[in-house]
Amino acid sequence: MAAFASDNYAPAHPAILDAVAAANTGHAVSYGDDRWTAHLGEVVRHHFGDQAQAYPVFNGTGANVVSLGALLPRWGSAIVSDVAHLNTDENAAPERVAGIKLLPVDAPDGKLTTAALDRYAANLGDPHRAQALAVSLTQSTELGTVYSLDEIRQIADAAHAYGMRVHIDGSRIANAAAYLGVGLGALTTELGIDAVSFGGTKNGILLGEAVVVLSPDAVTGLEFMRKTSMQLASKMRYVSAQLAALLDPEHDLWLHNATASNARAAQLRSGVDALAAELAADGRVHDSGAPLLHVERPTQANVVFPTLPRSVADAVRAEHRFYDWRPGVHPDLVESRWMCSWDTTADDVEAFLSSLRKAFG
Repeated sequence: MAAFASDNYAPAHPAILDAVAAANTGHAVSYGDDRWTAHLGEVVRHHFGDQAQAYPVFNGTGANVVSLGALLPRWGSAIVSDVAHLNTDENAAPERVAGIKLLPVDAPDGKLTTAALDRYAANLGDPHRAQALAVSLTQSTELGTVYSLDEIRQIADAAHAYGMRVHIDGSRIANAAAYLGVGLGALTTELGIDAVSFGGTKNGILLGEAVVVLSPDAVTGLEFMRKTSMQLASKMRYVSAQLAALLDPEHDLWLHNATASNARAAQLRSGVDALAAELAADGRVHDSGAPLLHVERPTQANVVFPTLPRSVADAVRAEHRFYDWRPGVHPDLVESRWMCSWDTTADDVEAFLSSLRKAFG
């Protein structure tokens, strides 16, 4: 049965494998001085503007560490949300590898606001306090919410006014662009973003991400950061070929895949809401008075976060793998994470919903 645990579970798109096979011909200069990496640069400039520079890396953690390391001076720190992947799931890589202190801020919906910047900006210039010289936003967020263009612009403007750089962790930026109906440049370059960790692994490629620099004057020594962070690929053509195929403007595979995964999450959310309404209409609630099935946040990208009884979650998980996110309001309840991928089908979702209905009896 299809898994709903992570979009990392999905296979690579056939077009990506074709691109790797096409790149697997003859000898090519190593470390990025090849025609596939040069082509990636052209494709990136098409989407992000003439000033954009692409630096392929192996993975998302590497992209984030390299980006922030190049955006910040040795004494700089970065503001992030408390649920940011940088803060919760990268095993202190920014601190260990780049010596960057993260400054987390509570974000119930996963999104930062300008108030987060104001809080840490008060310490600027004080040698006894961490210097918040960058802010990192996740788009779409770890909670499946999406920053609007105005929200990003406000944060970027406020950050630059304080002398801070702005980074986007874009492991699922394609899903955000698909939801908002805008291009990648409109979501980044036009809003004043300085650098982006562009994600491909969660959107159909085999291996690799890219640091996309949008403000060349805002970064220092990125080539050196990439090497010292062990993110410089020798046979870079294989990473570049995948990213170029994903971003190829003739096919816009990045948008096609993201639109597909978003649509399946919307289908899943609709089915969950319908079942929740049925349970409520039948008077079925938890002993604590909480709903038996509830989704707190909007579903804007490719993930649904339902709260349900642990026993029901475990029963469904026996047929469809997924992860629990955090405890519910009662020990018997849990908030789970149901993630859709580029290859999730409508039938996969219906099968999952069928398992959910069966688990609820």
